[in-house]
Amino acid sequence: MSEDAPHILVVDDDARLRNLLRRFLMENGFRVSVAADAARARDHLESLVFDLIVLDVMMPGENGVAFTRSLRADSAVPILLLTAMGESEDRIAGLESGADDYLTKPFEPRELVLRIRTILRRVAVPPDPVEEAEAEGGELVFGEFRFDPRRTLLWRGEEPVRLTESEGALLAIFAASPGEVFSREDLADGEDGVGGGNARTIDVQITRLRRKIEPDPKYPRYLQTVRGRGYVLRPDT
Repeated sequence: MSEDAPHILVVDDDARLRNLLRRFLMENGFRVSVAADAARARDHLESLVFDLIVLDVMMPGENGVAFTRSLRADSAVPILLLTAMGESEDRIAGLESGADDYLTKPFEPRELVLRIRTILRRVAVPPDPVEEAEAEGGELVFGEFRFDPRRTLLWRGEEPVRLTESEGALLAIFAASPGEVFSREDLADGEDGVGGGNARTIDVQITRLRRKIEPDPKYPRYLQTVRGRGYVLRPDT
């Protein structure tokens, strides 16, 4: 296995599933470490650097949502949650904790690999923004930020800002039509919907996105709420 291959940490108390995922991910070109619970996962994180964590929600002791929330206090490592609970409230709780994606059990292993690769592409270090602007153009600039809607990449000055897949897709929708108001339902259910059909998920994504682009998320300058109608991106406000 190449040392350049992405290193995945699989955290699941089900030994059978843990070992199946380890074998399948290794067969698909990933380096893999495993842990049975949050405590063992922390031991790994103290000595190793991971490109992504695949994390079960329902574990004894500290569950996956609580573990994700604690990691987000000082880490931006991408996290994909696995859970047997498929209700929208569970998905929202996972996203609110800071997870990048959420996959309901049972799932196709190939779908897991596709989601992992999508997240890793999203968080890859982007090229120099000045060079990209000169080469391609088409970026949206607001305040200190520069957003490439084609590749859904965001910079603050020349520093990349990591977006989850849903955050990038959401910002791309707004960037395509600055000044246009989008309802929560349109964002969740439309052709480019990013909420999985759930309007409350959009509210979670908006809150997370504001934390990354607003000087004061409580009083948004760019991504504003239009009472009774939805949300709008106003770059020049």
